[in-house]
Amino acid sequence: MLQFDFSPFPVLETENLILRKIRLEDAAEVLDIRSNPETMKYIPRPLAKTIEDAEKFINETNQAIGNKELINWAIALKEDDKLIGMIGFFRMQPENFRGEVGYILHPNSHGKGIMKEALIEAIKYGFEKMKLHSIEAVIDPRNIGSEKLLQKTGFLKEAHFRENFYYDGEFQDTVIYSLLEK
Repeated sequence: MLQFDFSPFPVLETENLILRKIRLEDAAEVLDIRSNPETMKYIPRPLAKTIEDAEKFINETNQAIGNKELINWAIALKEDDKLIGMIGFFRMQPENFRGEVGYILHPNSHGKGIMKEALIEAIKYGFEKMKLHSIEAVIDPRNIGSEKLLQKTGFLKEAHFRENFYYDGEFQDTVIYSLLEK
């Protein structure tokens, strides 16, 4: 069974991005992303409403990282280090050498290849450092952008569950994509 240790926190670099720890100083950007109905459209979580909601999210995330339950990075451009999105591994299954990747990006940064670049680096970390055998992504099938991103990065569709998830007064479908270590 795998054992995770994210201390010291791993900072990842790509050609254009820094994937770093989310800090309380990022609260305004986290609020901007997590309070945006368009950004959160396919993420079944309540919208953030206040800066305190964003700070609570950051504190809870960093506590879970310290408890080795998950890892979540701020996505920032190298040029200014401002949080424009987040990516990480959640719902870890150390006994199965599997983790779920999740991500979110501010709409102003869509269509620029940023999330693909971040996802490729996160996948590399998941396989090489965390020693995962498989990575899954659970998405809403209406999220065509996420589906295309996963396909571009080598994920294959494993399942489509019909109305298996109840959120905000409606039954929703879930699609699972996965990527196996090569």
